[in-house]
Amino acid sequence: MKPTQQLHDLGQSLWLDNITRGLLTDGTLRRYISEFSVTGLTSNPTIFDKAIKEGGFYDAAIRQKTAEGKSGETLFFELALADLVEATDQTSPLVQQQIPFTQKNPNSRAVGVNLQAPDFVCFCVRRSSNRVSYAT
Repeated sequence: MKPTQQLHDLGQSLWLDNITRGLLTDGTLRRYISEFSVTGLTSNPTIFDKAIKEGGFYDAAIRQKTAEGKSGETLFFELALADLVEATDQTSPLVQQQIPFTQKNPNSRAVGVNLQAPDFVCFCVRRSSNRVSYAT
């Protein structure tokens, strides 16, 4: 048994501190979930900014959104939101399997996707019934 599976079986939640379009589109996240028991992802604007600048995974989306008149923070958060939605879709089977946390049930695990937002923004994403909502 892999050490990550052992940790998972002991109730430890394994999260990646990285969400990138490449991770989401090339099968890496699905592999990490199945092979390494990853249960969640988190990221922040600095990590997203680096991912956007490196490689070409975001180029087409940037061109499209720029043509729509998007720029700056609006463009950035729309790109980030698209990745968060995709990450949520890929982790949703884990959420459905999730055992609710109670004091009587210490084996529940943290499952999900989040973006650590700057202090001036509270950015929460929740995927439910094919609907995404976020609050500022």
